[in-house]
Amino acid sequence: MYRCHMEFYLINCQPGVLETLRELPPLEAFNHSFLDSREPRGVPLARADVVLAAPQGGEEAVRALAEGMKDSAKLILLLDKEQIALLEDSLSLADEVWTLPMTRKELVYRFTRWQEKQKLRLDLWQESQFLEATINSTPSLVWYKDKNGIHEKVNDAFCDTVNKTREQVQGKGHAYIWDVEQDDPACIESERVVMETEQTCVSEETIQTGGGTRLLTTYKSPLYDCDGSVMGTVGLAIDITQERAYEQEIVNKNRELENLFTSMDCGVMCHTLDGSRIISINRAALQILGYSSEKELLDSGFEMVASSVMPEDQAKLRTSIQSLDKVGDSTNVEYRVKHANGEILHVMANIKLMEEDGKLFYQRFLLDYTTQRLREERERAENEQRQAELVQALSVDYNLVCHFDLDTGEGGPLRIHDCKLDVLDEIFVEDRPIRESLSCYIDRCVYEEDRELVRQAVSFEDLGERLNQRNTYILNYRVMCGGELRYFQMKAVRAGQWENRREVVLGFRNVDEDTRREIERMDLLEDALMQANRANKAKSTFLSNMSHDIRTPMNAIIGFTALATTHIDQRDQVEGYLKKIMTSSNHLLSLINDVLDMSRIESGKMSLEEKPCSLPDILHGLRNIVHADVHAKQLELYMDAVDVINEDICCDRLRLNQILLNLLSNSIKYTPAGGVVSVRVTEKPGAPAGYARYEFCVKDTGIGMSEEFVAHIFEPFEREYNSTTSGVQGTGLGMAITRNIVDMMDGTISVKSRQGVGTEFTVSLTLRLSGEEGAREPQAIPELKGCRALVVDDDFNTCDSVSCMLQQIGMRAEWTLSGKEAVLRTRQAVMREDDYSVYIIDWLLPDMNGIEVARRIRKETGDEVPIIVLTAYDWSDIEEEAREAGVTAFCAKPLFLSELRSCLASLVKEEPEKAAEDAEPAPLKTGRILLVEDNELNQEIATVILSEAGFQVERAENGRKAVEMVSQSQPGHFQLVLMDVQMPVMSGYEATKLIRRLENRELANIPILAMTANAFEEDKQEALRVGMNGHISKPINIKKLLETLDHMLS
Repeated sequence: MYRCHMEFYLINCQPGVLETLRELPPLEAFNHSFLDSREPRGVPLARADVVLAAPQGGEEAVRALAEGMKDSAKLILLLDKEQIALLEDSLSLADEVWTLPMTRKELVYRFTRWQEKQKLRLDLWQESQFLEATINSTPSLVWYKDKNGIHEKVNDAFCDTVNKTREQVQGKGHAYIWDVEQDDPACIESERVVMETEQTCVSEETIQTGGGTRLLTTYKSPLYDCDGSVMGTVGLAIDITQERAYEQEIVNKNRELENLFTSMDCGVMCHTLDGSRIISINRAALQILGYSSEKELLDSGFEMVASSVMPEDQAKLRTSIQSLDKVGDSTNVEYRVKHANGEILHVMANIKLMEEDGKLFYQRFLLDYTTQRLREERERAENEQRQAELVQALSVDYNLVCHFDLDTGEGGPLRIHDCKLDVLDEIFVEDRPIRESLSCYIDRCVYEEDRELVRQAVSFEDLGERLNQRNTYILNYRVMCGGELRYFQMKAVRAGQWENRREVVLGFRNVDEDTRREIERMDLLEDALMQANRANKAKSTFLSNMSHDIRTPMNAIIGFTALATTHIDQRDQVEGYLKKIMTSSNHLLSLINDVLDMSRIESGKMSLEEKPCSLPDILHGLRNIVHADVHAKQLELYMDAVDVINEDICCDRLRLNQILLNLLSNSIKYTPAGGVVSVRVTEKPGAPAGYARYEFCVKDTGIGMSEEFVAHIFEPFEREYNSTTSGVQGTGLGMAITRNIVDMMDGTISVKSRQGVGTEFTVSLTLRLSGEEGAREPQAIPELKGCRALVVDDDFNTCDSVSCMLQQIGMRAEWTLSGKEAVLRTRQAVMREDDYSVYIIDWLLPDMNGIEVARRIRKETGDEVPIIVLTAYDWSDIEEEAREAGVTAFCAKPLFLSELRSCLASLVKEEPEKAAEDAEPAPLKTGRILLVEDNELNQEIATVILSEAGFQVERAENGRKAVEMVSQSQPGHFQLVLMDVQMPVMSGYEATKLIRRLENRELANIPILAMTANAFEEDKQEALRVGMNGHISKPINIKKLLETLDHMLS
């Protein structure tokens, strides 16, 4: 089948060699071309497939030839015995060496032998290609085993079935491949029989797999060694599990149908194949067929079909009966029966081919459904009547109404009304084809600029396509009537049973007055409508942002507050919950601040505030926010970091968190219980100096989205409405907000989704790095340098990423996807006395959870080796069990290099104590503060915070009281005033103005700090304008408040 062209290049060959080779015929499938020269030339040498050379010079000449040839080219050296001895070290560069001198016969012999060797090589290649293509193109499973049951070779279908790669399967036994504890005894026995009897064995085998029981039809044959002995088996298997399930389902369905017919008041009869003898018949069957007894039925001439069956239905019934070939086959048929009194019954029959005592017969169930059929016909007639009435009603307001068939073109005008110039009566006449009438109407009446539009609209092809999509089609156009331009409307409506006959009612009416009034009304209302739309959009956007973005962190606050109340006696656990509440509260506060700044967002003046932040902190904070929802919906959450080298970045943390939280919240919201939601951050190459490019991927196994909705997902207020999503709350603004923020950050966002499969969002951002390059601390840990580490995780990317981190720390990392294999490797390492120094194990593994893996590894290694468990969940619930199993430490997913290094350093006690951490913080400047606040709860909160910080606090409930207390105090009594803005009696702004006007300049210059819920930028500017020294927004950020007070009192 293959064709091979070889280009020969002869260099410095003796006379006659070229001519001899050219005379030799090439072997089958080969053709040759020849070129020769005295000295080597670069182009022919690089192009040649075979080089025959008698080199002049030493080993340098031979190496020069080899270097100038392409990799696949063959080199044949023609040397005398002395040259062979001199070139001994470079002979390995040649495919063959032919000894000179050489006769013509020797040349022919050697060349022919060389050709045959090449042909043999290509024949073997072709056979290998045939074999690979054959076994990999079949859907059946194909494998080759040795005598010990080890799989030496398998095809693609085999790998797909066991859900493993070829590398994982080849060289492994049955138990490992099929994820069971031990090899299948039946499988082992069948292979032993095949090898002993040397015969092909065909059987059905039930295989236990990790995914359940599979039923296979197998064909096994012996494999022979070169000496004729059996060396193994070759097998082919067809998975018939689904086919058997389908067969059983069909049997069950047929049984249900039989039960249905039997339980109803229907006739039953059985007769022989030729219909000559009735085996049994019940009275209901005789009544349906119109006979009083079985004898009357036979006397009437029953031969498979009763004579009472309508003549036009008898052939159809007989054909249906005779179409049954196999026992168990059945068919349903409808026919009519005419009784002696002239009554016609509609009968529905089920006929089945049966076998009993070796004899075949037909079993028939007869059901009288005349009443139902008459009701259907009556309803059809009523629908047709209503349709006719609808057409009549439609024609009242129309100048012209036509009815015609799109397929046959038959039809004409139904009504012509109010045509003052009688043009329509001249055009639409009964004997003129409707196509011709419509064309004439367009040419004579339709305005010139609209003719092509109307002509296309009334073409049968275009009209049929439009009405296939919807019941009606409307087109507005203009006509010239008596020299005057008028507005008309055409309306096309489907008529009758569209599936059977594509009939259309086409109406034309004058809408001149309506159109002109509409134009005037639109002109008058256009400005008002635009203003209303803008106001409505602003309101809707505001409410939607509030609803969509506040719910998720608020849910975390409520959930962790409830958990803290439940575990009030467990200080460490409550402290953790309170930290998570603080994280969610800060996020909620940031969202509220953005809502208050809505005017800037509406006008497109939103800006990003870049600050140094930590990527691990963002991802772990995100996990804390959604943890309650994930736990409540019983979802699996996976969070991973892949190839993330740069963890410290500069960005707007709120906006990045908002992007990820929107995507993750939607995944959780639209993923049913038991589903999987994953977040993966990957650092991609190609970023400019001082920047890093990150890819955030949020993926779920939820309900997915249709292609139509995906195309509009980033548009405001877009939601997909169906039975699955109708009960899910949402506004349709989340994705639009996310897209706008991503665009502001000069990033990209994409989405892939399939209904019933899930959705994947990918956000790519290029972010500026925080700090100077090279300022990061050394990553290697001297105590662990060169030590072995084993990573156990069922996700390849996680294994690869963690392994790369361990290598940067200085360890020799290995990984496996299976907990069982991790235990096996540990056992082998202990036996070889080459132990692993660290184990990093995922908590949730498919074959064995991480705690059980740790327990088994501890049995093999003892208590010295650190075992770290990775999890994206709160490990407090499993910590006690994990510690008992031997787990040394926990790390949260996604895992970053700094976190892994810190964890390992703490285990080997490598992390030095930093002087900065031991240094005592500078003492906070304190004094007496006048707190001006009208709300008692806010007074209490602020008083406790300030008192615990070392301040003395005096309180005033309104601005007037504050002015009195300041004016009546001695200079230096109050170091600062914390002033609310909106208060009864007197506002904070008015009070500040009066204080600044006091005659005593020391009192007038007292620092005043606004502490208010008014958080607009203009509120901050107004506070400074009236004389305040600063602004703190509510709710109170304790750290920021104390820092501001310390700064102002310095």
